[in-house]
Amino acid sequence: MYWIYYGRLYTTKFQAGCLAKRLEHDGWMYGYNDPRAVEVYRSRKGRYGVRFIP
Repeated sequence: MYWIYYGRLYTTKFQAGCLAKRLEHDGWMYGYNDPRAVEVYRSRKGRYGVRFIP
């Protein structure tokens, strides 16, 4: 298992959380393989990002 990091960092946790929910929802809606786990993380500089396990 390995994490795939989405290439953008956000200033608020809310923005990153919206992207995480969209990743989960789009897979369900369009029939893609759902990611096993989607997680919002905080970088060392205090910004937020999204990572997932395919």
